[in-house]
Amino acid sequence: MLAWLLEGDVAVAYQARRDLLGDDDADLRRRIAREGDGAVLLAARNPDGRWGRDFYQPKLTCTHYTLLELKNLGLPPDEPAAVESTALVLREHKARDGGLNPQRVDAVGEACVTGMGLAYAAYFGATEDDLASLVDFLLGQRLDDGGFNCRLNRTGARHSSVHTTISVVEGITAYDEAGRGYRRGELLAARASAVELLLRHRLYRSERTSEPIQASFTRLHHPARWHYDVLRALDAFVAAGVPHDPRMDDALQVIRDRRRPDGRWSAATYPGETHLPRLPGRTASPWATLIALRVQGAYGRTRAATRGDPSESRS
Repeated sequence: MLAWLLEGDVAVAYQARRDLLGDDDADLRRRIAREGDGAVLLAARNPDGRWGRDFYQPKLTCTHYTLLELKNLGLPPDEPAAVESTALVLREHKARDGGLNPQRVDAVGEACVTGMGLAYAAYFGATEDDLASLVDFLLGQRLDDGGFNCRLNRTGARHSSVHTTISVVEGITAYDEAGRGYRRGELLAARASAVELLLRHRLYRSERTSEPIQASFTRLHHPARWHYDVLRALDAFVAAGVPHDPRMDDALQVIRDRRRPDGRWSAATYPGETHLPRLPGRTASPWATLIALRVQGAYGRTRAATRGDPSESRS
C-alpha cells in the first residue's frame, strides 16, 4: 500500500512520506512544481496570473479553486506563481465588506469562499494586513449554533451549513499554521465551536432524527473543493489537532466500511471541466487512500483499541 502511494504522483508521494513515515522531504516537495499534477496546474496559469477566465469562472478551472488545489497538493508555499496569483486575488477580489465574493467585488462576501480563500492565502504567504479583512469578515459570520453559512448575507440563514463550516475550519487552521496573530484567539474559539457543531451531528447525522443528513456525506470524494463529506471533515480535524472524540466513531466506521478488498479507497468526483483528468469510476484513488490512512493513523487505532477491532492492523 505504502509503496503504491510512494510510486504515484509526486504530491501524493510527498504527503505519504511526510504523514505516514514522518519524513518531510523538502527535495521531494520542491518537485511538485515541476512534475505531475502540480506542474499541470501551474502550466494552465494564464500570463495575467489567473486561471480560467477569472477569480471564479469557469468554476472548477478558475483562479480560486486552482489555488486551493495547489495548496492541498502541498506545493511549496513560496512558489512564485502561486504567491503572485494569491496577491492578485486579495488585491482585486475583496467584496465591500472585506470578504471574498465569487461574482462581484461590489457585492457582499461569502463565508464559504472566504474560508477557502483564507486557507490558500495564508498558506501562500499573504501578510496579516492583507488577511485582516478576511478574518474580520469571517468572525462576523459566525452563527449562534457555532458554525457558518455562506447564505447568511443573502438570505439571513439561521442554521449553519456543513459545507461552509468545514471550509472555515480549514481556513482557520491554515492561518494558525502560517503563524498569523491577528485575532488568532477569536479564530481558534470560532474553530472550536465549529468543530463542536459537527461533532454534535456525529459529522453527518441529523440531531433530530439521527439519520444521515445527506447520503453524499457518507461517500468519499476527491477533490472535495467546497463539498462536505466525512473524509474531508475528519482530515480537517486531524490538521486542526482535534483529539479523538467518541462522536467521531460513526464517521470513522463509514471510512472503514468504504475500504475496498484490496485495502485501498475509491473516490467520486463532481461534474465539470477540470485541469486534471478524472480517474475512471471505481478506480482506487491514491488521494482518498492517503487521506483515509492519515485519518486512521490519527483516530483509527484509538477506536480499534477501545472496541477490540482487529482490522485496523491491515496495511
